[in-house]
Amino acid sequence: MARMAWTVAVEPPDSPASVTLWREYYTEVSDRWYLLHQGHRTDPEELEREIAADSGAELAPPAGRLLVARYAGEPTGTAGVRLLDPATAELKRVFLRRELRGRGGAPLLVSAAEEAARALGARRIVLDTRHDLVEARALYSRLGYRETEPHNDQLYAEHWFAKPLS
Repeated sequence: MARMAWTVAVEPPDSPASVTLWREYYTEVSDRWYLLHQGHRTDPEELEREIAADSGAELAPPAGRLLVARYAGEPTGTAGVRLLDPATAELKRVFLRRELRGRGGAPLLVSAAEEAARALGARRIVLDTRHDLVEARALYSRLGYRETEPHNDQLYAEHWFAKPLS
């Protein structure tokens, strides 16, 4: 019955809901890294600069999609996909507001992102994440993603996953 309160739809990366959720996502993962490695939250100027530098344009059509989850009508999370090549999509910006975690929204978002990747023609989906994001790594493993060799050289990427989209 909890699933009935969830909806997921494609939105532009610059929609008000998308922008707000991007800010929340980036703040959470950046603060988490800085607290773990340097004992303080992200410098506010750096935070603003980095949020502004990544508009999410690669998640817009024609080669990408950004999905926004809503719970009881309120924007609560995102997941994006973008084509890396005609057969491979990359999963990006998987985020759910803390207060709604554990209610089925994250698997629903990832499933919707996989469907969007299939619609773009992808036959497999890849992602990267950090070592300290243990909840994300557990989610991906639970959803059938398997750890792989690196597929990129992103600065903060420490774990790489892939899943066939058959």
